[in-house]
Amino acid sequence: MTTPGAQAGGGEAIEIATLALSLGGAVAVLLFFVIVVFLLSRLLFICGPNEILVFSGRRHRLADGSVVGFKVIHGGRALRIPLLESVSRMDVRLYDVTVAVQNAFSKGGIPLAVHAIANVKVSTDPRHVRQAVERFLGAEPAVIQRVAQQTLEGVLREVLSQLTPEEVNEDRLKFAESLVRNAKDDFDKLGLELDVLKVQHVSDEQKYLSNLGRAQIAAMIRDAQNAENLADQRVAEETAKSRQRAESALQQAESMVLQRRNGFRAEIAKLEAEAKSIENEATVAAETARATAEQELQRLRSELEKIRLQNETVLPAEAEAQARALRARGDAAPTIENGRATAEALAAVAGEWAAAGEMGREVYVLSQLDAIVLAAVQRASQIEIGTIEVVDGGDGESLAAVMGAFTRGVAQVLAETGQAIGVDVPALLGPGDAASGLREARPALRSPASGGDR
Repeated sequence: MTTPGAQAGGGEAIEIATLALSLGGAVAVLLFFVIVVFLLSRLLFICGPNEILVFSGRRHRLADGSVVGFKVIHGGRALRIPLLESVSRMDVRLYDVTVAVQNAFSKGGIPLAVHAIANVKVSTDPRHVRQAVERFLGAEPAVIQRVAQQTLEGVLREVLSQLTPEEVNEDRLKFAESLVRNAKDDFDKLGLELDVLKVQHVSDEQKYLSNLGRAQIAAMIRDAQNAENLADQRVAEETAKSRQRAESALQQAESMVLQRRNGFRAEIAKLEAEAKSIENEATVAAETARATAEQELQRLRSELEKIRLQNETVLPAEAEAQARALRARGDAAPTIENGRATAEALAAVAGEWAAAGEMGREVYVLSQLDAIVLAAVQRASQIEIGTIEVVDGGDGESLAAVMGAFTRGVAQVLAETGQAIGVDVPALLGPGDAASGLREARPALRSPASGGDR
């Protein structure tokens, strides 16, 4: 019978064995993985974009049916069979190749010197890569550059023999395209590819191209001179035309200025004539106005003199006459009684006149006419006049008016007497100067607006 301790020891031994087995399996798996990675790193080849891989050792049939002993890989990856295959790498990056030829005869026998530069690489075209592998596998880049250079030099001489110097010099792009086209077959056979070809310089020792350029330059200079002469001729013609137009315009402008000047002078003369006429009219008007003013002034002076004469002579005389009349009335006051008697007598006479009618008064007045006229003359003679200044307008009316003043004074006194006794003295006297004076004085005596006693 097993004891519990023995059972426990046996369980621990089983666990240890299991753990050891697990560790052994993990180590084995890890070791297998390491071996697989190591084998893959040795057998798996990855191709970069700038290279090709060549697997050699086994026979391969190509698309055209031919059989070769290698396989080319460009891009991607591939496994190498150990012991049966070997792997080589070829660089497909660009190589710059300088091409220079001397004394290369062109068409026409003119030797030329051409300098060009090209970019060459190993072809990755499946149709031509086999030629590159067969010729340049394991070769240095300098070998590829030298082969490409020699090939291009030969092609360059071949192309130059087909072109004239003018074509080579004038159309270098066409020249480069001809080089690329002629070199393609040779480069395909070599498994190379020509990416770029540029012609940098073309020259010749006989100075043919220089002379050709000189002739072209001379032609260009001649054309430029001809164009310049033609331009100068056109400029001269245009200048002459412009000068002629300017002279014509100047003449027209001078003619217009002269016409305007003549018109201006005529207008000035017209305005001066109008101004002279207006000035003459103004002078005549001024003289007329002056004469009119002088006449008006003389009239005003005459009226002023009349007023002054009225104020200084006539009015004082009238005032003196009224004063004398008042004094005479005062002196006659003592004889009032005599007057009453006379009045009674007169009343009696008036009664008789009333009985006799209008004819009685007139007969009485006519019988007393000498005394009435004498009294009127004496009253007018009482007026004293010191100095009379007569302002006459040249027609003598003012002087005649002054000389007739005495007669009108007598007529005035007779008119006042007739007004007092109620007898029309001018009607009794009949036509005449005295009667006319009495008739002129009568309306003034009869008018209520005459202003009081005379």
